[in-house]
Amino acid sequence: MQLSEILRASPVMPVIVINNLAHAVPLVRALVEGGIRLIEITLRTPQALEAVRAVRREVPDALTGVGTITRVEDFDAAFEAGALFGVSPGATPELLAAAARSGLPFLPGVMTPSDVMNARQAGFSALKLFPARQAGGVEMLKALAGPFPDLIFCPTGGISAATAAEFLALDNVACVGGSWLAPQALVEKGDWTGIRDIARQAAALQLC
Repeated sequence: MQLSEILRASPVMPVIVINNLAHAVPLVRALVEGGIRLIEITLRTPQALEAVRAVRREVPDALTGVGTITRVEDFDAAFEAGALFGVSPGATPELLAAAARSGLPFLPGVMTPSDVMNARQAGFSALKLFPARQAGGVEMLKALAGPFPDLIFCPTGGISAATAAEFLALDNVACVGGSWLAPQALVEKGDWTGIRDIARQAAALQLC
């Protein structure tokens, strides 16, 4: 699948931190059952890659990617784990070059117009605005639409259930990223029904 198609599979991409490997499959299954297929598992814990492997094996309907890619070697690790795409908080020239070589659909992080130009020059047309709220949020995305009408964005960082709809209303926003879909308190309790309910509310945003 092309990255643009992957990003439009759900209005919200949950940004997931897996602290307990046993939570990975039931958590993602609950999100998918709630209508959210687009999943980002971040490389912030030692069990992240094993979580990706488990989810890809047990929840095939999920479009599972690896987030927090910050090093060139992360691409090989993500690919070997079965990730369908990669996400980074930023984009160095080395990282962009490695992404192009890897063949893994990649969502590079940008914050400024110069970042956007560098990523576009490297061949990327779908970008992650991060941290979105600090970068100017909705107004920044409106401003970027003028000089960069050919690009789409997944803003992430500081977006909540209350503010997601205003981002999704923009033509250059394919989806938003957010951690509110998997509250740590619910995950630790194994409240998969609660997670599924949150996912249903998030999935309904695409109907607004």
